[in-house]
Amino acid sequence: MKPDYYAVHPALQPWVSHIMVLQVRLSGAAYSRQAPFPPTPQHSLNFYPGDATQSRQQGHPFLALPDCTIVGPQTRKVDLAMGPDHRFVSVAFHPGGLFQLVRVPLHELRDVPLPAMELLGREIGDVSEQLQAARHSLDMKRIVEAYLLRKLTRATSSALAQAARWMVSGGYAHPIDQAAAMACLSPRQFERKAHEQLGYSPKFFARLIRFSQAYRLKVNQPQASWTAISYQCGYYDQMHLIRDFKEFTASTPKQLALELQHAPLTVQDDLRI
Repeated sequence: MKPDYYAVHPALQPWVSHIMVLQVRLSGAAYSRQAPFPPTPQHSLNFYPGDATQSRQQGHPFLALPDCTIVGPQTRKVDLAMGPDHRFVSVAFHPGGLFQLVRVPLHELRDVPLPAMELLGREIGDVSEQLQAARHSLDMKRIVEAYLLRKLTRATSSALAQAARWMVSGGYAHPIDQAAAMACLSPRQFERKAHEQLGYSPKFFARLIRFSQAYRLKVNQPQASWTAISYQCGYYDQMHLIRDFKEFTASTPKQLALELQHAPLTVQDDLRI
């Protein structure tokens, strides 16, 4: 079953890419199959109004995610396990959008799936309760959008966010120095603000864009060779790609492709980055 994607109110479009809603019944024993989720340059606010989704990082046991979870800067793969009643509502932010919502330096949230109530308060818990009572995807979108309109319509424009969005739009091809110039910042200022608003350095952000592009190409084109994908995404050669895969996923491209074959859902094929 494919997710439903919704454009957001024009007032939210500088910060929010889209809202995604997925409702699916999964066969087999609950939580018996896992889906890999490598890091992406996209941050999100995720709601789980159905069965809890479980998550683990390398070497750690599975833990249930909160009903509403902030997923900020991610630098390593997590594995997700879903219950039979998988209901998932995700707010996908443009670069810098999550910072406008939570207003804390995003490097403090790196690789930490944070309970949203810790930063956003009781109101976000009320949103979760409304989603649990809703049954139609469009109703869920409207509930979440109404919350975001209360929180983000007064957000101020960010030149860094616009430059980072430009970097994402060009994949690996847009140089960091041009992005800094677009933001009217010196390289040092650009790096400092990137740590605050994106959660990592511009150089790391550019690597993450390229890696995520390569991974999602393989998901959507499983017949494509890793050699072809490496060149398409701007890697020097396949070994260059393999080094990034080992850093971001602690496995090789071949091993990750095998994990995908047994996953109940390919949860990054339609991220729309």
